[in-house]
Amino acid sequence: MSTQIPTPAAFRSATRAALNPKPDEPMRSKREVNRLHRVEHRWAFAFMVAPIIGFLAFTAYPLGYAIYASLTRWNGLGQMTFIGFENYVRLFKDQYFLTSLWNTAFYMIGIPIGLALSLLLALALNRGIFGQTAFRTIYYVPVISSLAAVAIVWQFAYNGDYGLINQFLAIFGIQGPDWLQNTATVKPAIIIMAVWKGLGYSTLLYLAAIQSVPASLIEAAKLDGANATQRVWTIVVPMVRPVTFFLVVTNIIGGAQLFTEVNIMTPNGGPEFSSATVVWYVFRQAFRYQEMGYATAMAVVLGILIFVVTLIQFRLNKRNDFSIE
Repeated sequence: MSTQIPTPAAFRSATRAALNPKPDEPMRSKREVNRLHRVEHRWAFAFMVAPIIGFLAFTAYPLGYAIYASLTRWNGLGQMTFIGFENYVRLFKDQYFLTSLWNTAFYMIGIPIGLALSLLLALALNRGIFGQTAFRTIYYVPVISSLAAVAIVWQFAYNGDYGLINQFLAIFGIQGPDWLQNTATVKPAIIIMAVWKGLGYSTLLYLAAIQSVPASLIEAAKLDGANATQRVWTIVVPMVRPVTFFLVVTNIIGGAQLFTEVNIMTPNGGPEFSSATVVWYVFRQAFRYQEMGYATAMAVVLGILIFVVTLIQFRLNKRNDFSIE
């Protein structure tokens, strides 16, 4: 009688059959998979509950409440009196609001100035100069400094009698103005301070973007005879475009909410209301004159303007075949 030796494949098949003799195993596996999916969905929903509740409690509800409050006459403490769109009609006839809106738009001039200076500083730091780390730290110190403290220091520097800036100009025989008490110089003075305050942040972002530019592109441009300016304009500037887009959007949003600098350096809104911003005017109407409903209407209008400007930025960016991934 001969004994037939099983092949390896037959042996593996027999082993699986012995270990798993249940014929309905595929059906059970399908039920098990469905059960696991249901468990995963429950856990996913459980993790989503917290941010959803946070959004409803701290974003959606305050936004809806603000919109309703903007349609009322309210001092912030007493009973609300519904008055419809009277606050919105009033604010577009309010010369102070229109002036503060113009001042806020004027401050945006500092955005392209700050970006250009930041890019130049980043290009200089990228050349591997001596003390590069120290310069990075020096440029970034104003960013992490208290805005209130910085505003107070600049307020003293801009003083027309003993300010450091006028003392420096006097060395060259120049009679400096009283910067914060002159309608022609108060807004440029605040712009200079704001640009100086945010210069280090933009510079470091640009520096990181420049250092990520492929060296092969720079070398290819050199071989083609491009000089330093051409290499920067045709290679570096397009490659750092995502950073530029990010800084433009965030600076516009931040610039539209300018408040601390104005409130400290020009507590009364500057000479002839020449330095007041929309947020500063909202603060004054809400907490000095207790016109909370009217101030809320101005805040709603400002929020809509910021949203529209930001949306336009994204649309223009998309039209230029650029997208952030």
